[in-house]
Amino acid sequence: MYAISVAAELAGIGVQTLRLYEQHGLITPTRSTGGTRRYSADDLVRLRRITDLAGQGVNLAGIGRILDLEDANTALTNERDRLRAGTGSAHAPGRPMNARKNLQ
Repeated sequence: MYAISVAAELAGIGVQTLRLYEQHGLITPTRSTGGTRRYSADDLVRLRRITDLAGQGVNLAGIGRILDLEDANTALTNERDRLRAGTGSAHAPGRPMNARKNLQ
């Protein structure tokens, strides 16, 4: 876990910029019991993505939408993988899901 000053330095941005990203809901650090922001390694990866998008000229609202879509895509991919790994699947491995038996 990193303090805000360390996270900002590692991300190559200013502390105020990091606070601005938080105000816009682009990143949500955990808080210590005293209320101090604590940034994780995952937060730093997200900050790098935010700074990459900002560097490409995407505004903060656009960055928020892109991140939401990427998060939703990751969740769907994880759910798909979980379902595929589950037992008792109605879909037989190696057979397309839309394939139908010849009932004649």
